[in-house]
Amino acid sequence: MAVTTCLTWMQEKVLQNYFGEKQFSLLYKASVHGFSSKGLLERCSNQGPTITVIYAGDYIVGVYAQNNDKEEYVFITLFVFQETEISECKIGPFQLPMVFQDNFEFYVNLERKRMYISPETKEKLGLSGYISFQECEVFRCEDLLDKRRMEGVIELKEKLLSAIRTYKPYGDLVHQTRILLLGPIGAGKSSFLNSVKSIFRGHVTNQALVGSYTCGTSDKYRTYFINDGKNADTLPFILCDSLGLSETEEGLCMGDIPYILKGHIADRYKFDCTKPITPGHDNYIGSPLLKDRIHCVAFVFDANSVEHLSKEMVSKIKRIQRELIKCGVVHVVLLTHVDTLDMIMKGDLMDIYSCLPVKLKISGF
Repeated sequence: MAVTTCLTWMQEKVLQNYFGEKQFSLLYKASVHGFSSKGLLERCSNQGPTITVIYAGDYIVGVYAQNNDKEEYVFITLFVFQETEISECKIGPFQLPMVFQDNFEFYVNLERKRMYISPETKEKLGLSGYISFQECEVFRCEDLLDKRRMEGVIELKEKLLSAIRTYKPYGDLVHQTRILLLGPIGAGKSSFLNSVKSIFRGHVTNQALVGSYTCGTSDKYRTYFINDGKNADTLPFILCDSLGLSETEEGLCMGDIPYILKGHIADRYKFDCTKPITPGHDNYIGSPLLKDRIHCVAFVFDANSVEHLSKEMVSKIKRIQRELIKCGVVHVVLLTHVDTLDMIMKGDLMDIYSCLPVKLKISGF
């Protein structure tokens, strides 16, 4: 059974950010490996930078050491972490074993589950009184994107790109899957599309217009074939961009959505916010084939504002969802700007779906 930390996801992220975007690897947990100073030192010495986390009721006392060589004297960062606030002070120099032996400034007695901090240091940290604790953990601190992790990132990227290149629509009924991007004006639909095209072309491209206009920059229905710069093939999906949704009359006309889904609207049709397309229009496809239909809809939302959507916008989205179910079209949520969310670090982007802020953002869908 794997040994897990008592830190919550948020506590771990706060500490990782505070000490310079570090990745924590649990080396020692007192309740599992024993409340023994000797046992701790045997497991944790010569591991490079470490952080010791001591759980003392409603707050955490911690020790961060840049080097934990038994023989070397180093200054350590002693800190107190309560809720989301951290106070710290530098003490030492110490040899690592001295932290777990009687000394005049600070030491931890694992066997008795007690901690001594000098009155002067207590005052700096805002502590008072007798300190006992229930648990002690030690982590190795590593750079988030060291050489080993960078190799993992590159490997993961190549696997994902290969999976996309070799994807085949179900039953070979069509050669390419049509994916419609729908979302509020300014959510980042066109920017996402440009990013996808840039990745596969191997250089930056801005084919789809982007901007911050309140009425949106995509006023036409566009279908984008994605060319693969690696082998000159066209990828097995088509991205379809449209005018964004709005609470006002400036956005996509709701009456156009069934026509888009059923394949009646041709590329470059210019939307009219006040009325849907009609069968007599030059861009109207009278008898669309299966390949012309939308096979998947991606609702695109800005991760920083998705929980602040207006009642009118939520109502429109639910109405569209009902239409999608009626037409048998699958739909997914696509969050943009996830890298700018609080507590998200570079290393999280490898497994973004497991990150608590992202989970909370998509839980409503």
